[in-house]
Amino acid sequence: MEDLYQYDHEYRDSIATVDEQGKRIWVYPKKPSGKFHNYRIVVSIVLLAVLFGMPFIKVNGNPFMLIDVFNLKFILFGIHFWPQDFHILAFAMITMVVFIVLFTVVFGRVWCGWTCPQTIFMEMVFRKIEYWIEGDATKQRKLNKAPWTTKKAIKKTTKHLIFIIISLLISHTFLSYIVGIDKLRVIVSGSPTENLVGFIALMVFTGIFYYVFAFFREQVCIAVCPYGRLQGVFLGNDSIAVMYDWLRGEKRGRLKKGKIEEDKGDCIDCHLCVHACPTGIDIRNGTQLECVNCTACVDACDHVMDKINKPRGLIKYASYNGIKEGNSRIFTPRVMGYSAVLILLVTATASMLFTRSDIEATILKVPGQLYQEQPNDRISNLYNIQFINKTTEDIKLDLKVKDYPDATIKRVGEESLDVKAEGQMDAVFFIEMEKKDIQKMKTSLQIELSADGEFIEEIQTNFVGPATSRRK
Repeated sequence: MEDLYQYDHEYRDSIATVDEQGKRIWVYPKKPSGKFHNYRIVVSIVLLAVLFGMPFIKVNGNPFMLIDVFNLKFILFGIHFWPQDFHILAFAMITMVVFIVLFTVVFGRVWCGWTCPQTIFMEMVFRKIEYWIEGDATKQRKLNKAPWTTKKAIKKTTKHLIFIIISLLISHTFLSYIVGIDKLRVIVSGSPTENLVGFIALMVFTGIFYYVFAFFREQVCIAVCPYGRLQGVFLGNDSIAVMYDWLRGEKRGRLKKGKIEEDKGDCIDCHLCVHACPTGIDIRNGTQLECVNCTACVDACDHVMDKINKPRGLIKYASYNGIKEGNSRIFTPRVMGYSAVLILLVTATASMLFTRSDIEATILKVPGQLYQEQPNDRISNLYNIQFINKTTEDIKLDLKVKDYPDATIKRVGEESLDVKAEGQMDAVFFIEMEKKDIQKMKTSLQIELSADGEFIEEIQTNFVGPATSRRK
């Protein structure tokens, strides 16, 4: 690239939204339009419908998605996860990270431009409202520089009032994924003093969302989001990203009498790609961490190419090698390595998920308690048992000592073992065995757990007996 034209390297030493004095430069992106923007609108509508609609979807009376970090209860796609399933969630998170890395290595920062909630809300919701009330970039600049009048006050007040309402809607939706839609209804319908923690959480979330989308804006992608910083590590010369075709565009020429200067490239240096960029960069300088691959520059450039009767694609989805050498490899050794790791992680996660038990039991001998001698030459030990029902139905459990038909299990207190749906039960049991069956101080027992007559699993524990019963 460097051998074709001399780069202006100043952009590498600073970001487009900060001036020489360190003050922020407010970005006024030109109102986007074009093929890719229309595609992004469709994708955004679908994703927003999923985001706002999913809290209302229930499976067997339970949320389809719930991330209750306070009670350590997680429901993902209708599947319940408990603290005991943390290892599965950890593997799933690692798998997701590797997938994101692999996807970025191949397709660059497409996630940021097309599916990231920050981008979708900023570009497809809040900026749309801003364009509707204040007009395109030029009108917004004039309005902000103009003195305060009744017209300006009405526009600003209307815009920010709508921003606050939308932020309230987002915060309610966000909280519904944490506490569930039913509990959210209780928080909203009751007095703030009745659900003070929930009310404060809603106000804090609303304030954060309003500040981010009304004022902080693209700085989230540029300065806060770690994904943008890691882009330089993930991307390679074969990664697909929004690229400027410097071979075709350079050297840049101006239009004179409707024609491009002789011995010049197709780029007429109109700067419309810069004006359309929501992060304020010049894509002609190459891939930069601020670029979110939103394709606004692609649509802007295609409009210009149509006007000057040049083929579209001066700015396009391509790789560095795809432009420089005319070919781009997707299945590079790096991609194949990440793919192999991803396949292993997916296999491991799926295996753990499908072999996960819906009923989990933990049996522990009560610490500090010795065995007790019972009538009829029997020995008993005292145990604490905890049951967790991960299903959405009430179940009745039963315990049986395997390989010792004369052994009995007696619960202290109630006899039945009824565990509520998604519930937990702690109980205390005596296990009694014939003295003749005890061959050593510690006898390994296998406890069979069944639910409603169906075998669930075997649980191992130890039974302590008298030393005099050991065989010599």
